[in-house]
Amino acid sequence: MAKQPQRTRRTTGSRKVKRQMSSAQVHVMASFNNTIITVTDLQGNTVCWGSAGSAGFKGSRKSTPFAARLATEQVMKTAQGFGIQEVDVIIKGPGPGREATIRAVQGLGITVRSIEDVTPVPHNGCRPPKRRRV
Repeated sequence: MAKQPQRTRRTTGSRKVKRQMSSAQVHVMASFNNTIITVTDLQGNTVCWGSAGSAGFKGSRKSTPFAARLATEQVMKTAQGFGIQEVDVIIKGPGPGREATIRAVQGLGITVRSIEDVTPVPHNGCRPPKRRRV
């Protein structure tokens, strides 16, 4: 009997590259229902993210400052694994997790270089509904 050739397994695709960076941007989307935190590099490429929902909160508890703080601590601990020491915070939205996220970032010993508010403000708003006829 002929000897069968031994098969080797090949992995296809790209391997995840471990990035090292010292500064980053923290984008905070604070709505009335949830708080989403995204850590990006200075070009805007996402490094890691998290939300109050992914931190284990459901329903109306997602929209609390406590949930936003816990979600921020989870995200920033993974971001510190990439070597991030200083961040620019960019906040969008009117939700209750706005100040809680900034305090959580500062509480972990990360330097906050700047805080920017990019909440969209309507200049004239939407067209109002037509007049009601009774």
